[in-house]
Formats: sequence, structure tokens, C-alpha cells
Amino acid sequence: MTEATDLAERAGDRDPRIGLRAVSALRRLLEQLEAVQVRSARQQGWSWQEIAAELGVSRQAVHKKYGRQ
Repeated sequence: MTEATDLAERAGDRDPRIGLRAVSALRRLLEQLEAVQVRSARQQGWSWQEIAAELGVSRQAVHKKYGRQ
């Protein structure tokens, strides 16, 4: 998690260019991590409702985002 830690530190940089780039990179990393965990949950037999509850979103939202993968 060194990359995430480095990005988190840069997100607080006083230079907005550095901070915004780090925020953007963190957003991409978070999306990748979420996709990995959703796939893992589905492979373990979790329902869309269970996944949605853990992510704090609706079943429809999580299914729309990941249902075709």
C-alpha cells in the first residue's frame, strides 16, 4: 500500500496541481480495488444485495456497475 500512502500524502499538497493529480489517481485506485472486491464477493456467492449493503449503495446501482463483468 505504499502507492496509496504516497498518493494520500500528495493529495494534501499545498500545490493544487499536485493535490488534484493525486486525488484523481486515488479515485482510479479505489475503483480498481472496489471491482476486485465485488468480483471476489460474487465468486464467493454473495448476492448483489449483500454487496450493495456493504458499499452503502442500492442493489440496482451495484448490479448496473458490475453486473456485466
